[in-house]
Amino acid sequence: MTEEKTTLQEIRELAPWFHNLHLPDGSQTAPDHFLGDFPAFKWQELAPFIPADLTGWRALDIGCNAGFYSFELARRGARVTGIDVDGRYLEQARWAAEKFGLKDRVEFREMQVYDLARTQDSWDLVLFMGVFYHLRYPLLALDIIAQKVARLMVFQTLTLPGRDVVDQLDHWINDRDTLLEAGWPKMAFIEHRFAGDPTNWWIPNHAGVEAMLRSAGLRITGYPGDEMYCCEPDPDRPSCMTTWNRQEFRSATNSPA
Repeated sequence: MTEEKTTLQEIRELAPWFHNLHLPDGSQTAPDHFLGDFPAFKWQELAPFIPADLTGWRALDIGCNAGFYSFELARRGARVTGIDVDGRYLEQARWAAEKFGLKDRVEFREMQVYDLARTQDSWDLVLFMGVFYHLRYPLLALDIIAQKVARLMVFQTLTLPGRDVVDQLDHWINDRDTLLEAGWPKMAFIEHRFAGDPTNWWIPNHAGVEAMLRSAGLRITGYPGDEMYCCEPDPDRPSCMTTWNRQEFRSATNSPA
């Protein structure tokens, strides 16, 4: 008769882990994480900005990894869809959902963020955290996601140092010195790798993040922590992807009208 595997054995078989999940039996999936108790310390900052009761809400966790945030939202009553491109992380998430008894409240799908352009779904709450700077086409992804947000989005990205912001006034074509000011919206492009990761393509500054969120039709409502932004749809300033530039968006995404 084969002995039943222990939780620690299963954790080792599913390793390596990027999310340190605290399981019901007291075991942890990544107790020696180089960032500390990640992402629990991020959630502690974010949690007060998320409604305590999400009953009736549909939530989307983009780049869900092993599902830490998905599980926290499900515990608050949301029905959660987690998406990731890495099947290994999704295997971890589905295993953990069983351990937490949340299998009926979370669904995990292997898909690219760009695939969302070809769905008719929308979500009350969208978490778009730790993904933006890994994308080759980040603003396209943000435009796609912003149109799927019904109530609230949490955005987080690696950023350049500084919080300066300058007014973006119109300028003559040869008047470009303003673009060099610290608070002008900009992104650094990483050609090879950053922190050893070849998928770290972009690092925007704070002004750039805020400008892109506004350009995508979102209003910034709060700052839960460093490099985190809470947003909601802004009906007074919709994205040009919904108005005069819709045709370019449709062509880029091969999506219906």
